[in-house]
Amino acid sequence: MENTNEFAQYQVAEVQLVYKSKVKPSQRPKITSSRDAQQIFMSCWDESKLELAEQFKVMLLNRANKVLGIFELSTGGIGGTVADPKLIFAAALKGVASGIILAHNHPSGNLKPSQADIDLTRKLKEAGRFLEIQVLDHVILTTEGYYSFADEGLI
Repeated sequence: MENTNEFAQYQVAEVQLVYKSKVKPSQRPKITSSRDAQQIFMSCWDESKLELAEQFKVMLLNRANKVLGIFELSTGGIGGTVADPKLIFAAALKGVASGIILAHNHPSGNLKPSQADIDLTRKLKEAGRFLEIQVLDHVILTTEGYYSFADEGLI
């Protein structure tokens, strides 16, 4: 019993997993194409930042490809932003997502993915396999259109 008193001096945080949605399952939009994803991302994007700063967002989906929510991961500068895989999958796990769609904008207006974009997408797809969270697409947004990794066979 001496060990019990010895450990009583330590304070440890309690970890709780909670998911609460204010949107009824029947009211959640369903993703059936890259165009659906692009339209939903654009409806949530601050258009004043589309050509100003690169942002990265993650759409969380349930098993029926209905949108659980959108997580704004980061805002960077003109030339890039940080997409931390740990934060991406932390959001997906906390949101109980079965799939995710990645999105970021190119302030330059260039829709072509960079090699860094391609490498990150492959890395996240591989990480998702281990967690049983499918990376369904990665969409690049500009004011004049979008690029879908899934449509182009890159995912």
